[in-house]
Amino acid sequence: MKREILISGTQRETRVAILEDDRLVELLVDRPDNRRSVGDIYLGRVEAVLPGLQAAFVDIGQEKSAFLHASDLLEPEDDEEPEMSAASDGIEPPEEGEADPADDASAPAAKRRGEGGRREVGGRRSSAVPDIGDLLKKGQTLPVQVTKEPISTKGSRVTAQISIAGRFLVYMPYSSKVGVSRKIESREQRVRLREMVSKHLPPDAGGMIVRTVAEGVTEDHFRREVESLLQVWNKVKRKQHYVRKAPALLHREASLTRALVRDVFSAKVDALWVDSKDLLNDVTQYLEQIDPELLERVHPYDEPVPLFDHFKIEQEIRDLFKPRVDLPTGGYLIIQPTEALVSIDVNTGRYTGKKDPEKTILRTNVEAAREIARQIRLRDVGGIIVADFIDMESRGNRERVISELRTHLGRDRARTRAYAVSELGLVEMTRQRVRGSLWASMTRECPTCHGTGRVFSPEIVTRRLERALMRVGLEKKERKLAIRLHPDVAIYLLEEEPKLVASLGRSGGVELEVRDDPMLRLDEFRLTSRPAGRDVTELYSVA
Repeated sequence: MKREILISGTQRETRVAILEDDRLVELLVDRPDNRRSVGDIYLGRVEAVLPGLQAAFVDIGQEKSAFLHASDLLEPEDDEEPEMSAASDGIEPPEEGEADPADDASAPAAKRRGEGGRREVGGRRSSAVPDIGDLLKKGQTLPVQVTKEPISTKGSRVTAQISIAGRFLVYMPYSSKVGVSRKIESREQRVRLREMVSKHLPPDAGGMIVRTVAEGVTEDHFRREVESLLQVWNKVKRKQHYVRKAPALLHREASLTRALVRDVFSAKVDALWVDSKDLLNDVTQYLEQIDPELLERVHPYDEPVPLFDHFKIEQEIRDLFKPRVDLPTGGYLIIQPTEALVSIDVNTGRYTGKKDPEKTILRTNVEAAREIARQIRLRDVGGIIVADFIDMESRGNRERVISELRTHLGRDRARTRAYAVSELGLVEMTRQRVRGSLWASMTRECPTCHGTGRVFSPEIVTRRLERALMRVGLEKKERKLAIRLHPDVAIYLLEEEPKLVASLGRSGGVELEVRDDPMLRLDEFRLTSRPAGRDVTELYSVA
């Protein structure tokens, strides 16, 4: 598969696009007003402890307090790249670690603690199933790391199980084991990698996870990275020691560009294009430190045509915010985010096939499965996703569709899971979410429709106006009123119901005058008392 990375930067925005076989599959956007915080380490102050929820709220200096669950005070139960690494920051997903029962060092932590054992967590003792009220008190300070950014009305989520990501390793200071990514399947290779890393990890220095990209790396690479990660952690501890007041930032995760190079850019990527000299220098300097052999794959872009226009993906980016996505043979998807989940509806559209309706439906559903996997990755959709495929009678066809979906979901670097197709053709999915989707982060609520995506029709606005004018007549307080309407509503009123205003004026004893006002919203009207010009809309407009 051909893979390319495009980095386009200005003073106010950095955009990163990942292409697979010349198709856009991921878009990452970083702006000063929406800086990524996953991976940042803070000295937080506990604001409230909620034993009933087994959780606490921690002040880390953001607008809303962060959420800390009791489970995030414990060691993770398997050797996976933790959620707070840059991998979760839209770069690379947590990779499942080794859980080889033959090797005690990489057995799940929960299993090792299962015999009533207790362990240190951030300098404090905890049991296998702790009561958060015994571990944390209001006003207490502790270092925490952001694992999920604020989404909608919720604050960040944090963990006390801190990790620091490197190119080949993830350092976990509160762990005690060396694990290896499960994606490295060779047992001999796993043993060799674990031994190389363990050799350079000082006693009681914590644990390490060997990342997938480390396969084939020399021992000298591991030695240098272990030293580098330990230095970073020592700086965090020194800063924590000298901080006088919480909350305080102890460590900031790498920039979007550096994190991308660290976690994604490898020999599997054919080319990396950069259109900013500053970002190009940053990428080059970083690669010289971690992997000089990849420098030949980095290319400056200085053509007059903008980078994203040259690769013909700007239109695709604009289409990300449309609910409709067309499929190659004529079918289409409708993607609608809601508060609880994201719904995806599959339709055959103009594709009707030739003879066999089951084949027509199967082909549409298979195309839809591929595109759904691409769209949720591209739009950075997270949480619960429900896809409504077209009903299929054949169980074999349903299995083929879910197999196609899972195959393409496997390319996603975020953790995803898709369940079997139900009898109704529904597929329930979950996708790891560490921040709001592109739709949520790059759009805001419509001031006219208040987020519904729809506004009242001119006829409905006219009915609302009619009820308001009837109240004016009952009150008998106004003698002359000017009615201001959006031009579309004014035209509807004058053309479709020309006698309405005159009739309401006579029955209420009010002289009415209609004026069009293009500054008003489509579903808005204003009532102004004449000649004083006093706005009385709120007095009479209820519904």
